[in-house]
Amino acid sequence: MARTRFAPSPTGYLHIGGVRTALFCWLFSRHHRGQFLLRIDDTDQERNVAAALAPILHGLRWLGIDWDEGPEVGGPHEPYFQSERKARHQEAARALLQRGVAYRDYARPEELAAERAEAEREKRPYLYSRRWKASTDAEARAFEAEGRTAVVRLAMPREGHLRLQDLVRGEVSFPWSNEQDHVIQRADGSCLYHLASVVDDHDFGITHVIRAEEHLSNTPRQVFLAQGLGYALPAYAHLPYVAEPGSKQKLSKRKLDRYLKNKDFAAVHEHGQGIARALGLATAAETFNPVIVDFYEQVGYLPEALVNYLLLLGWSLDGHTEYLSREEMVEHFSLERVHPGPASFDPKKLHAFQLHYMQRLTLDERAARTLPYLLRAGLAREDTASVRAQLRRVVEVLGDRLKVFGDIVGYPEYFDDDYHHKKHDEAAFAKRLGTPEDRARLGRLREHLAGGTDFDAASIERCLQAFVEAEGIALGDVIHGVRLAVTGATTGPGLYDCLAVVGREKTLQRIDRVLGGERASPLAV
Repeated sequence: MARTRFAPSPTGYLHIGGVRTALFCWLFSRHHRGQFLLRIDDTDQERNVAAALAPILHGLRWLGIDWDEGPEVGGPHEPYFQSERKARHQEAARALLQRGVAYRDYARPEELAAERAEAEREKRPYLYSRRWKASTDAEARAFEAEGRTAVVRLAMPREGHLRLQDLVRGEVSFPWSNEQDHVIQRADGSCLYHLASVVDDHDFGITHVIRAEEHLSNTPRQVFLAQGLGYALPAYAHLPYVAEPGSKQKLSKRKLDRYLKNKDFAAVHEHGQGIARALGLATAAETFNPVIVDFYEQVGYLPEALVNYLLLLGWSLDGHTEYLSREEMVEHFSLERVHPGPASFDPKKLHAFQLHYMQRLTLDERAARTLPYLLRAGLAREDTASVRAQLRRVVEVLGDRLKVFGDIVGYPEYFDDDYHHKKHDEAAFAKRLGTPEDRARLGRLREHLAGGTDFDAASIERCLQAFVEAEGIALGDVIHGVRLAVTGATTGPGLYDCLAVVGREKTLQRIDRVLGGERASPLAV
């Protein structure tokens, strides 16, 4: 049975590159009818952020990446937090010492620094001399008598090569002479990531270690550890990293300012920031960044769109549409189709996937999934039948203008009764309704709109056509002014639909307010 794992460190929010790795692990296991495990690699206690774990678990669940074993699910290999498996890791360190694969080292930091400096002066690669290695208990006692403490290091080979078949990169080769004697246990007895990871992968029965490319350089020491402990090796697959927009450099959540120079990335970020402000969400770079998965849920993207897009970051299915259902992804996924080169993150492409999946939703589905954003923004006080009915009408009128669910906050004119107490954009008002003639014409149109029995889009269209014919003017001479008066916006869906959704009573009230000197303005998003 294929068993894969995703092992994030709780040091921050879920990164696009990290979740792409989780997705590939999940798809591989599901394709082979195996199991996908979630393990929390929290050995680095100084960098761990307790509050970061919940967003990681929530983000994976939001994307539909469920795990068969792990936190909040349990399983036969509990616990699934490395920090709770210290005794098992220390046991492995003792075994490595007994087998001579590792040794106790009593070097002081300044002594190691002196050795490195000497190697630099002599322009030769640095390799630890093992001068402070304790091969016997007597040597250990002698070092300890000097007040020294020991770490445990691997006694790495210094000749030959490690050759390994990587399931993405083919055969990879590492000269052992490039490997240092890596520390696997600190002086306080705590074990480092590499030992813990190898032990846990073995104990959990992981058959395939599918992980990011940056871990490729870790593979020699981990293979050496596994062999030193007598473990069978898992298969290794190192995925290409996700690159910056329009670049080959690795995408990082810490370089937001640089990415904002990319116009497509900046557009997505600005769009999301506007929605977040309307919703009262924090918009700090570290928590509201398009490199972080949480950003897309908060703004109102569909998880299906993000998953489909992430699949194609380094993977492709020749001769098939880019849009795949979850079932098709599982059916067709294979590591052979993973490209070893970096895949550039393209916000514009992701946006295209969002539009595709948005269009596949029924009107009722779009309205239902937009409702929470309407309520959170305070554009509706409670979830009632009348609110849902109005929202459905608005969503229908907006059509493809509603690109993400959070976009609803940009249309308060359809929900907020107090909307027109806000001040109009002066330039737009001056252009469309700034002269006495403009206002007089709007007043005459108001009387036409007040008449009749019906106030649907077709009736409003007939009313305006009759008005412009009677006035001897073009339709363009009046539609911009009435839109500004009624919605506070200079652009939007078709005017007839807009007025129909606002309704006759509010349409007339808003025109009266404008004619009476009160002006409204759109909510900037």
